[in-house]
Amino acid sequence: MGILRTIIWVFLTIVLVVFAMANWIPVTVRIWPGQDLETKLPMLILIAFLIGSIPTWIALRATRWTLNRRLDNSERQLADMRAMANRPSDPATAPNPASPPVNDIPPSPLETP
Repeated sequence: MGILRTIIWVFLTIVLVVFAMANWIPVTVRIWPGQDLETKLPMLILIAFLIGSIPTWIALRATRWTLNRRLDNSERQLADMRAMANRPSDPATAPNPASPPVNDIPPSPLETP
């Protein structure tokens, strides 16, 4: 699986390099009236991509933070439950093992005594 991922990344890199070399022309971008910026087209596309990915990155980080908090809370609850289950029982409240269990179920009519 790792070799396939590497092949895809190499192919994508080659395509991007060929695109950048074919479009390496200066473009003028008007930031606001009276302020013009001259840059190369591939750099403009890269900067636009990075600016556009910021909201997605922030949403991803917020989701990971929320899920990590929920996971930590669940792990704490699980540790508390395990501690309660593994604590020694109080002998005064423990059932008496010497008394036989009570059989409240009547015998089946199909059983012969």
